[in-house]
Amino acid sequence: MRVQAIWNGQVLAESDQTVRLEGNYYFPTSSLDMAHFQDSDRHTVCPWKGIASYYDVVVDGEVNRAAAWNYPKPSRLASSIIDHVAFWNGVKVVQAED
Repeated sequence: MRVQAIWNGQVLAESDQTVRLEGNYYFPTSSLDMAHFQDSDRHTVCPWKGIASYYDVVVDGEVNRAAAWNYPKPSRLASSIIDHVAFWNGVKVVQAED
């Protein structure tokens, strides 16, 4: 199944190789349109996945702060999401239309 992450009408990521974990779709970093991502200073800790780093999402000059996250060095238990990014905060993740 091909999945897209969309915010403000812009496709941020699209892939048929997402990983579903805890209700979130994690997209391979290679599927991201990096023109819409800026590093964020935000970090959080998950007891079993590790330390998450965030990206701000930018579309047409509008910024959605910390709307995407990844685990640069996930725990062994979460190794399936290495080099993957997930979304929240208004970013819609939908099945892509053909």
